[in-house]
Formats: sequence, C-alpha cells, structure tokens
Amino acid sequence: MQPEDIKTLIEGHIPDSSADVAFEGSHVMVTVVSPAFAGLSRLKKQQLVYAALSDKIADGTLHAVQMQTLTPEEAGR
Repeated sequence: MQPEDIKTLIEGHIPDSSADVAFEGSHVMVTVVSPAFAGLSRLKKQQLVYAALSDKIADGTLHAVQMQTLTPEEAGR
C-alpha cells in the first residue's frame, strides 16, 4: 500500500481533513488535521482515523500505525 492510498482513505473518511503519510520500515506514521477533531478527546480523534483504516488493518495490509491528530488551530493553519 502506498502513502497516497492511505491519504485517500483518511481524507475520504474524515470531513475536511488533510493527511500526511510516511512509512518507516513497516510502521506507518500519519498526521491528520481536521476541524472534525474540535472538542474531541485524543482517543476519539484516533478512533476516527482507525475507522478510516479499519479494513486495511483487519486484513493485515497495515499494522503499527502511529498518528498525530490535530485541529487546524493546533496545527497553526
């Protein structure tokens, strides 16, 4: 799976989001910025991202996902 594929999955699932994806070995590092994260706990933000990737995690395509989830304000945008 390519970084652009993961970016498309996340941005298609989380409204008005912008995702940056990088691989480091078998680890996927994702930074997602979205106003949809406003007022959510860190756990709830992560659950939104995991929901976007759930099929790929379940089938073993992805594992070891590390993420940073930010509102536009937190990201300085």
